[in-house]
Amino acid sequence: MARDMMQCRRCRRAGIKLYLKGERCYSPKCAIERRPYAPGQHGQGRRARRKVSDYGLQLREKQNLRRIYVLGERQFRSYFKEASRRKGITGEALMQFLERRLDNVVYRLGFASSRGQARQLVCHGHFTVNGRSVDIPSHLLRAGDMVAVSEKSRALAPIASSLSRAGGVRVPEWLALQPEAMEGRVLSLPARAQIDTQVEEHAVVEHYSR
Repeated sequence: MARDMMQCRRCRRAGIKLYLKGERCYSPKCAIERRPYAPGQHGQGRRARRKVSDYGLQLREKQNLRRIYVLGERQFRSYFKEASRRKGITGEALMQFLERRLDNVVYRLGFASSRGQARQLVCHGHFTVNGRSVDIPSHLLRAGDMVAVSEKSRALAPIASSLSRAGGVRVPEWLALQPEAMEGRVLSLPARAQIDTQVEEHAVVEHYSR
């Protein structure tokens, strides 16, 4: 319960939904829908009174992005370093790395109700990539890869429950879902326009470039 409350406080502090609680985030029970102001005794007036510096804005965007994808600081920084070595726009390369993670693709396909749940399911070996069991959430997928629920896990309650709601979940254009077969395919690498994560990634780049 304490952990759940902390997750809701993070969304309220950020001022946006970070989608940390799965189905609850889409329901009227979502904390940011019920109390759309910062947590704490003075939360209702704090956001309006406080002037945030450029550094504060950059830090907030970085923290939001890190929490959305459920990553620690060290791992998140390693993605940024790798993205900065790539040709093109660093922010877009960073977003592409994050979206290509196996746990994120499992979540995007509707096999899990949140990225946190997706990570747990992957760690427990409930998914295969191109027919081989993979239990590493950070495994980066490529165009053409097939992600499927393993045979032994097809009756697992969390996956079945998530798939039953998958009809109302918009699968990104760079992925294809076959719910009857409990599998999905990576059609292409995601473009920034195909990623609906509400974050200003250029601020994250500026934060690490200081």
